[in-house]
Order: sequence, then C-alpha cells, then structure tokens
Amino acid sequence: MDSQIQQRIEGLIASSPVFVFMKGTKLMPQCGFSNNVVQILHAVGVPFETFDVLSDMEVRQGIKDFSDWPTIPQVYVKGEFLGGSDILIEMYNSGELREKLEIALAS
Repeated sequence: MDSQIQQRIEGLIASSPVFVFMKGTKLMPQCGFSNNVVQILHAVGVPFETFDVLSDMEVRQGIKDFSDWPTIPQVYVKGEFLGGSDILIEMYNSGELREKLEIALAS
C-alpha cells in the first residue's frame, strides 16, 4: 500500500474513538454485515463515525491491507482494530463489547 493511502487511513481511524470502514453510511448501510455493525453500535449507545468504502476503491483495498483482514466492515476502537461483523456479534452477545467500549472510551 502506498504511504499516502496509509496516512489517509490512519487519519480516518484517528478522527473518532470508534471508527467503522463499511459499505454505505451509518444512515444507509449498503450490505447486511455493515448494517449489523451499525445496529450493534447503536444498541450499545456509543458514538461512532464511518467511511463508505464504496466511495473510494483505494481506501477499500487499502484498509484490507492495513488491517490484514480481508472483509468489510472493519471496526476500530481508539486506533485498534477490533474486528468485523461476526466478531462484533459474538462480543455483543457475550457482553464483552460493551465492557471493552466502556473501558476504551473512559481512558
């Protein structure tokens, strides 16, 4: 990945304590997996920002290289890659997600 894309991705991630790379926006998710993540984050009540990877193919591929994770959506908390839809669903169902977010956002 070229350094300009890497810097752009790092800047996006740093722009919000909870940041999601997804297909569509939080108001109009464009795939079921992205919608799952939006619904979960709304359910735990944390503010978050998003980037629509469908609007920029360089970022769409770059975020996969950046995280070494092949799928979208991707959720970052305080700059750390948390996971995608399946991981968030598991963490939400176990209660681990709420706990992790409360700790991360309190610091």
